[in-house]
Amino acid sequence: MRVSLRTKILGLVLSLLILVIGILAGVFAYMEKEEVEDHMGQLALQVASTVSFMPSIKQAFETEDPSEIIQPIALSVQEESGAEFVVVGNEESIRYAHPDEWKIGKKMVGGDNARALKNGDYYISQAEGTLGPSLRGKAPIINDSGEIIGIVSVGFLIEDIRAIIWDKLANVFWISLLVLVIGVIGSFLLARSIRKDTLGLEPYEITSFYQTREAILSSVKEGIISIDGDGRVTMINQSAMDLLNLREKTEGRLIKEVFPNTHMLQVLETGESTKDEEMILQDKVVIVNRTPIIHEGAVTGVVSSFRDKTEVREMVQALSEVKRYSEGLRAQTHEYTNKMYLLLGMLQLGNYQEAMKMIEEEFSSTQKHQRVIFDRIQDETLQAILTGKMSRASEQKIDFTIQEDSELQQIPGHINHADLVTVLGNIIDNAFEAVRTQADKQVEFFVTDVGEELVFEVTDNGPGIPESNYSYLFIRGFSTKQGEMRGYGLANVKEVVDKLKGTMEITAADEGGTVFSIFIPKHRGRRV
Repeated sequence: MRVSLRTKILGLVLSLLILVIGILAGVFAYMEKEEVEDHMGQLALQVASTVSFMPSIKQAFETEDPSEIIQPIALSVQEESGAEFVVVGNEESIRYAHPDEWKIGKKMVGGDNARALKNGDYYISQAEGTLGPSLRGKAPIINDSGEIIGIVSVGFLIEDIRAIIWDKLANVFWISLLVLVIGVIGSFLLARSIRKDTLGLEPYEITSFYQTREAILSSVKEGIISIDGDGRVTMINQSAMDLLNLREKTEGRLIKEVFPNTHMLQVLETGESTKDEEMILQDKVVIVNRTPIIHEGAVTGVVSSFRDKTEVREMVQALSEVKRYSEGLRAQTHEYTNKMYLLLGMLQLGNYQEAMKMIEEEFSSTQKHQRVIFDRIQDETLQAILTGKMSRASEQKIDFTIQEDSELQQIPGHINHADLVTVLGNIIDNAFEAVRTQADKQVEFFVTDVGEELVFEVTDNGPGIPESNYSYLFIRGFSTKQGEMRGYGLANVKEVVDKLKGTMEITAADEGGTVFSIFIPKHRGRRV
């Protein structure tokens, strides 16, 4: 059974208050008891001493009937001091004064007169007399000769002293009760305030949400980072730490120290979110989203998510390449359909020699390309790319030739399919684009893995590229062609080649056109 937060707070506060109040009340009661008893004892001793020093009391001891003089004085002192009794006795403890006159002439009880009568001490004692347990002040009566001739005993009943103590403790009780009530009200308000701050969630629900959040943040590939109103990092997941190359905890640090070129502070000031913005992060192009955290109409923080654009780009390029393959196969199907109709017409007209010649030429051309692709090149990914490009070249009436001395076993494992599609797809497509306006459209492809690197070379017979433009070709957005969305292919190629620690060369072909050469190390991390 789960207990609500309000119940826990009320129970805890009440328990603490009762415990503290109980301890304080006990200590105060003990101190008050000691203080009252000490005060009453001192009062009793003071009154007893005062009476013992009275000349009239001393002179009365020399008369035949001391009680006649001493009893009125004792009763008067008793009334004025508020004592329960003022008793005066001789050296043998025979009473000369007592609140009950019939007890005069009898011996004092309690057994606590010895110190005063024998030693002449002034002291406080506690004993039980004829009136009950009492706190007494004892004083010897000493005559002018220095002899002890009697004793004065002034007392307050223990029962009356306790009544005084309880009267004082009653005030403490009411104060304690008031503190307890205030504590209950305060704890109720505290519980309501905490519940408001936690959006009405119980602790176990907050724990569940926190664990779920941690699991989500750990599982997503996007980097996620949040800051508070002061621009300090409040949360960062592992993906964000990897993208930012962080190795230590960053919570509590200023976002400028963690993410120098961030725009999160601008969002914190303006309160306006940004979507799908590209930026350079650690030499990587990332896509960033920033969303302000709004609480009661004020911006209290910002959450930013960012993802390496390479993954998005690879996915888009892979899909684009699949689409190109599909279009190429459709064009190839369309072309072969036309050739089949032409062949059927020749056969129906009886032009058997021309039909046989057409079949032989087609077979020879296809066999030549297939032999190079499937016999000399063993990597299936490269086979698929070249087959697709063959179909696209056929559709565009481009003579796409794979040099017969090409040779490749397997693409190394650190070069993934998406990287290969990005590099070769863009280079070959650029070559096709370059020869688009030529009367004789020719593009050659060469590949070899001899040595410590892979070499890819694409040659076209297009108009060529001015040497002055070589340094701009790989800048994102730069293009020598007209139209939108240009200038990204070669930039993507360079990004992949740099990632693979490779190099690129651009040279002019001997008979016009351009030669793109790409060199990629076979082994990871080795630059040639």
